[in-house]
Amino acid sequence: MTHPKSDFEALLGDLHAIYDGDPWHGSSITTVLAGIDAKTAALRTVPRGHTIWELVLHMTSWTREVVSRVKGAAPESPEDWPVPDFEGGESAWMAANEDLGRAQRELEEAVGALEPSDLLRWIRDQRNPALETGQTVGTLIRGLLQHHAYHQGQVALLKRAAESV
Repeated sequence: MTHPKSDFEALLGDLHAIYDGDPWHGSSITTVLAGIDAKTAALRTVPRGHTIWELVLHMTSWTREVVSRVKGAAPESPEDWPVPDFEGGESAWMAANEDLGRAQRELEEAVGALEPSDLLRWIRDQRNPALETGQTVGTLIRGLLQHHAYHQGQVALLKRAAESV
């Protein structure tokens, strides 16, 4: 990343880096997902835990909800844990990955269309933890970065665990 000229420009850089760049915390989402096939993505290596595939769909769902809110739509509860099409095999897994990429591009485009002052716009004044409201647009975007880093770490651990199965 080049030297950003503002915090807003740095935020845009961070959004790109976490998905397909060189984030501060380690590997990007695309780097961690590289080489994972449908069989590995569907493995439930932790009892009652999520699969890699479920995590990808979850990140996609929340990315799209953040895009919607950034564009000014009322907050909704996205489908939090969509059910993967495990029977669809490699093509369904590839489609899930591609959809995450599309959602990411939509996010970068939506945030890029903002003015820096838009980051201070409130998403509902009332705090609602279930909907993640009662915060600014900027806080929501930074929250998604944290959300992605958390789940990307889970994917990395599940990928490593699958290698020993």
